Amino acid sequence: MNAEQNANSPNNQDRLLQEEVIDLRQYWRIVDRFKWRIAALSIAVTMLTAIVVFSMTPRYQATATLMIEAEQAKALSIEEVYGLDSSRKEYFLTQFEILKSKRIAEAVVKKLNLTTHPEFDPEQQEGGFSLRSMLPFLSQEEPLSDEEAASLKLQKVTEAFTERLSISPVRNTQLVKITFESESPKLAAKVANTVAEVYISSHLEAKLEMTQQATTWLNSRLDDLRVKLEASESKLQAFQEQEGLVDVEGVRGLAAQELNEITEQLLTARKELKQAASIRELVSASDADISALASLPEVLNHKVIENVKQAEVEASRKVSELSRRYGPKHPKMIAAQDQLASVEAKLRDEVRQLVAGIESEYQAALSNERSLSRELEQAKGEYQVISRKETRYSELKREADVNRQLYSAFLTRFHETSETSSFEAANARVTDPALPPRVPAKPKKALIVALAMVVSAMLGVMLAFLFEALNDGVRNPDDVENKLSQRMIGLLPWVEHAKGQRLGLRTFFEANQHQFAESVRTLRTSLVLSHLEKPAKIISVTSSIPGEGKTTVSENLAFSLVQMERVLLIDADMRRPSVGKDFGLPVYQPGLSNLISGSATLAECIHHDEKSGLDVIPAGAVPPNPQELLASPRFEKALQVLADKYDRIILDTAPAQVVSDALVVSRVAESMLYVVKSDSTRQKVINDGIGRLLQVGAKLDGVVLNQVDTASKSSGYGEYYGYYAGQYGYGAENAAVAAAEHAKAETAKREDKSLEVA
Repeated sequence: MNAEQNANSPNNQDRLLQEEVIDLRQYWRIVDRFKWRIAALSIAVTMLTAIVVFSMTPRYQATATLMIEAEQAKALSIEEVYGLDSSRKEYFLTQFEILKSKRIAEAVVKKLNLTTHPEFDPEQQEGGFSLRSMLPFLSQEEPLSDEEAASLKLQKVTEAFTERLSISPVRNTQLVKITFESESPKLAAKVANTVAEVYISSHLEAKLEMTQQATTWLNSRLDDLRVKLEASESKLQAFQEQEGLVDVEGVRGLAAQELNEITEQLLTARKELKQAASIRELVSASDADISALASLPEVLNHKVIENVKQAEVEASRKVSELSRRYGPKHPKMIAAQDQLASVEAKLRDEVRQLVAGIESEYQAALSNERSLSRELEQAKGEYQVISRKETRYSELKREADVNRQLYSAFLTRFHETSETSSFEAANARVTDPALPPRVPAKPKKALIVALAMVVSAMLGVMLAFLFEALNDGVRNPDDVENKLSQRMIGLLPWVEHAKGQRLGLRTFFEANQHQFAESVRTLRTSLVLSHLEKPAKIISVTSSIPGEGKTTVSENLAFSLVQMERVLLIDADMRRPSVGKDFGLPVYQPGLSNLISGSATLAECIHHDEKSGLDVIPAGAVPPNPQELLASPRFEKALQVLADKYDRIILDTAPAQVVSDALVVSRVAESMLYVVKSDSTRQKVINDGIGRLLQVGAKLDGVVLNQVDTASKSSGYGEYYGYYAGQYGYGAENAAVAAAEHAKAETAKREDKSLEVA
């Protein structure tokens, strides 16, 4: 939760926004740094382009406008013969491709005899280089015959012609632009007009040829179709006579109607037979019991039985009513009972008669169903015979109709093509003929030169950014912070000196090197201010690799500090010592190695520089084990003794990426300065060296950027150091005054030392 709040806090958001802002000044510095190279590249490319462009032969373009007709004039509608639909979009696209075709190009080449024109004839063109002609020992090609040579020549001229021809349709119109490019304006116009003429002529010739071919083919096909039509009609007539057919469809309909009626009658008969069989089975199961038969639903539902039953119910009701009024011997009662008995007797008689008629009804229904089944089978057979006759009749009739239609269609098309064979209608016409141009179309010299200048300048800028991206060196304080994630504690400018030699020892005191001296003093101030609470006495100076100027920084830092304090400079680089050599000490001069090993006393190892007042301990004799000497307790004890006598001790150590001496010295150093040569050492090497020191707990105060080109505006330091030189007047006079004051300070310091000795 806290992490999210910190990430969303306003300060972090502002910081992220600042990181995302593009520093345009940085890009401008890159362009400014490479501006002369970019300008040189742009000028060179522009001049080369101008030379090439102005030496090119001008070319002219002439354009003829052709309109392709969508609705062509025609005597009859015979579009099917040509196979083209002029109302579709594909028709125009096809015409465009025909205009670009090799056939049209060859026709124009032959018509204008371009094979002998100097602009197209390969034999008349200059610059024909043949490797075989220069090297006779190579196998030679077999000579071609005159016909083969002419064909090859025509092919080459046609290819060159096609490359110069441009066909471009005008959008949403039927117009086509025919453009030809040539060194001659007259020839360009003539070729453009000829292409249009040849296209129109070729279309008319193709139409005439197709019409003639269609007429010939249709004439030959008409005879075959006539024979087929006559044969099919004869077969149809013979079949009708053989079968005696007049109206096949009427006979088939009558048979179908009869078949349907018989089928319906059969279904009704089978239903009645089923009902009769059911009643017959029920009667047989009742065993002639009149009461049981009378209760059967099939018997009760019979109309006669229903009437008798109703009469019986009426008689029973009447007897029931009279029984309530009269006794059984009353005449009305007796009459009612007699009537009921009569009705019941009649019911029994009707049931007996109905049962007796059930068997006869069943037999009659069975006989009717069998008779209708036989009639149905007979009707089906007759219907199938009629269907087979109708199918054969339809087949023969269909064949005759098809042959008749084909014959009629071919006959119609034959007459159309015959009538239109002499009619020629062009499918296109020239609306604007080409005229000889007055101004060449190619090359556009001014535009090409301007584009070359712009493109080359852009290419130069891109190359500058590419070189800058590939260069991972450290050039300015921003690189120190962004690439190394370290603080820049000092910056020393580049000082002109002989190539292959180190910077002079006394450059700090030279009157014309005020810029360098002020940079060293700034480094001194930054170092002192970094340790206000507890001054750092032992200061170690190292670098990543040799040649970055760590010794120069050590010496000049000591010169700047000795003006205010007692300073001792120790050459702790016992592998490649250079401090003693810079101060002019002999090789046998005892130094740090002798002091640690105990072969020389401290007084013997210290050398006092009279000019600067600086005390120096050289490396001494080069030992076989310098790292063991630096790691020994005697070295640490010697530094403790020297720290009591001096305000500052500066150790010039070996490069951190070459050997581990600097790591050992970092244990006793209270401050470390890391020297980086500007725009030289790779970023990874520097980061690895700084990382090794930080891993052992070295007290790294910052990076000293050495040999910075302050004269370049892209570095951003030219005006800064000019400001120091102009405003504060570090000229020859002020330098002399500073030297005099320094001499007075040295005299006072020596007098103090003599008093201490006394």
